[in-house]
Amino acid sequence: MIKYIAFLRGVNISGKNKIEMSSLKSEFENNGFQEVSTYLNSGNVSFSTDDESPREKIEEIIYNKFNLRIPVYVIETDVLSEILTNAPTWWDTEDKDKYHNLIFILSSDTPEEIFGRIGQPSEELERIQIYKNVIFWTFDRKFYQKCNWWKRTALSGIADRLTIRTANTVKKVCKF
Repeated sequence: MIKYIAFLRGVNISGKNKIEMSSLKSEFENNGFQEVSTYLNSGNVSFSTDDESPREKIEEIIYNKFNLRIPVYVIETDVLSEILTNAPTWWDTEDKDKYHNLIFILSSDTPEEIFGRIGQPSEELERIQIYKNVIFWTFDRKFYQKCNWWKRTALSGIADRLTIRTANTVKKVCKF
């Protein structure tokens, strides 16, 4: 069995794409996934399976049960742990003025291509570092509206290529 984390994009945001996590957990279990648990109400699911490529099955389950086309990013827990081990030193610090995120790419784009679409981070307000197929992103909470990546990650043509999780969420899902 392989232990995975699934990050569902855009679930339960502003009343859209509503999925009860208890129902989602039940559907995972009903479809053969084991050790299923959810974290928060935003589509973070930990599970085990022998399936080496469960993303399409999960997307199908969500469509069949909830009638929603939700992009899903799936990563092995061990791979996510290794990524977190290689986080830049400025990411996930105790500085409460900073907001730390990890960007997962849903599309076939490389992190470099996503970087090219979004552009340079705002100098002295945000930091970006690519590692494998993710992007570490930190920005200054007080000036978030001035941050290039804050504005651009939400744009059509970019937002649908990504799912973003806070450092706290990523660390917690990696442990359950």
